[in-house]
Amino acid sequence: MKLQTADITFVLIQFVLFFLFILDNSLLQLLLPSIVIKAGIMMAITGLITIGIALLQLNKNLSPFPSPKSGSQLIQSGLYNYIRHPIYTGILLLFTGYSFYISSGYKLLITIGLLVLFIFKSRYEEKRLTQTFKEYSNYKKSTGRFLPKINR
Repeated sequence: MKLQTADITFVLIQFVLFFLFILDNSLLQLLLPSIVIKAGIMMAITGLITIGIALLQLNKNLSPFPSPKSGSQLIQSGLYNYIRHPIYTGILLLFTGYSFYISSGYKLLITIGLLVLFIFKSRYEEKRLTQTFKEYSNYKKSTGRFLPKINR
């Protein structure tokens, strides 16, 4: 599928937010209870594992752009059996967890910005996937966007 301006725009914004996240910024330090800090470690580890598994499952279909690659297949197994965008979920868990771990309000704000971006990016991506894969509409009904559906 041919890349659109929106594809490039979404990826550029995502990389800008990633860059802003890695900047060492002590603005907005939070006073969090130790249980939240410990939960942050677990969230970050869960996020890393989720990203790794989702990348392996996506395999050759992986692209940083929301539009599907030409000749790609719709993956509906593994994590993708439950969540349509597990890489985004993993990134959000990793960034949220790390933000809690270091008690950074600044990094948490960047993570919220990523969440907003991922909502818009995934909506656009799903329009493109629906155009490419006729079975995507049914797949979408049975899976959650970032979290598993409770009533499948």
